[in-house]
Amino acid sequence: RLLVQNRIAEFHTELETIEPHVQNSSEHIKYVIQLEQSHMEGAYNKILDSSKSCPSPLYVSFAEKLIETVRDEICACSEEAYESLSLAEARQVMRFDTEEGLLAYAKEAGWVVKDGRVFFAAAEASTDKVELNSMDLIKNTLHYAKEIERIV
Repeated sequence: RLLVQNRIAEFHTELETIEPHVQNSSEHIKYVIQLEQSHMEGAYNKILDSSKSCPSPLYVSFAEKLIETVRDEICACSEEAYESLSLAEARQVMRFDTEEGLLAYAKEAGWVVKDGRVFFAAAEASTDKVELNSMDLIKNTLHYAKEIERIV
């Protein structure tokens, strides 16, 4: 459940309570550890294909929920990386089985679908430019460098 909820630190804490020989001998635990490693590596394809290799039918619902979590991460990254994607590209990148599934997700996420493209809300929000005072930035950086030098 912790892995599905993207609570990785807590997952590792719980994993440490299990003896290493038990972790290595149980195919059920190995399966979950492999999923977590794939998640940490960003190997989302392995996770998305994981429901095909579940060690038990009881894991299928877990794998499906994890796929939803991974899809949410892919979608969040897509929002930051692209201003827009064609429906076909978005469906492929986000691994939706149907266009209807993509459209429902887009509506829930507040994305605009127009002329066969998905426009992300984050792209609109990121057009605001933030001006930085370069002299303040330089002063702060030098101050931090002096503090680090003093500590070391």
